[in-house]
Amino acid sequence: MEHRNNVTDFVLLGLTQSLKGQKILFAVFLLIYVVTMAGNLLIILTGAQPSLGFTPNMMIILLHVNKTIFFKACMTQLLVGPLFGGAEIVFLVAMAYDHYVAICKPLHYSTIMNQLLCVQLLVLACLGGFVHALSHILFVYSLPFCGSNVIDHFICDMYPLLKLACTDTYVIGLTVVISDGIISVVIFSLLLISYGVILHTLQNLSQEGRRKALSTCGSHITVVVLFFVPCIFMYVRPPSTLPIDKRLIVFYTIITPMLNPLIYTLRNAEMKSVMNKLWTRK
Repeated sequence: MEHRNNVTDFVLLGLTQSLKGQKILFAVFLLIYVVTMAGNLLIILTGAQPSLGFTPNMMIILLHVNKTIFFKACMTQLLVGPLFGGAEIVFLVAMAYDHYVAICKPLHYSTIMNQLLCVQLLVLACLGGFVHALSHILFVYSLPFCGSNVIDHFICDMYPLLKLACTDTYVIGLTVVISDGIISVVIFSLLLISYGVILHTLQNLSQEGRRKALSTCGSHITVVVLFFVPCIFMYVRPPSTLPIDKRLIVFYTIITPMLNPLIYTLRNAEMKSVMNKLWTRK
């Protein structure tokens, strides 16, 4: 505990040290953020939910000369990422189950996917995200930081922080590989298998039913791939930091939230129908 107090804040190097590059990235990320917010606003108007990301924090870092972040703020950021990441995993599994019931057991859908089950899945997602985030924060918060406080990243992420610790972090790193990497591989594989079963069931549907099911499932499979592939690449390997890690985190914390509203709305017939009615009435 005494050693950790030697470091009261961290310095985030960001994506680039070039001032010109930082201004260009700020403009690009601002455009992406505006598109993301516009897409989420459109979904809110039609009754859905927005997604979250680290974009505002990144844009602040790009503009500020002083890129320090206090220790507690860093821990808070480390808590938020796994919290929403863990919750999203549960949501993706729940959506896959919802699609399975809707396509494979349509006559029992209203009975199985009742309001109570939906509330239970929501609570499970919140609890799962909280437990996942709490495990990360407990690992890092107890580590001694007594040397360099420079993080070669634009956010407080697990592996860069482990790299700065003044102790052996092999066991903690291995735990992260298991909790983040291997579990992601298992869930991703199960999701692909479940959609394989769903696609096999489509043979029994009419052409119109098959088209609607493929449209809905295609949207979800796209989101699953965009979420899990970067996570698997980052965490199914020995604990280390690679230059490509920054690009991957940019992808699934900024690019993916921008694409999600587009994927979920334009590939969903019901959403398109609601939007058409909304804009016609306006």
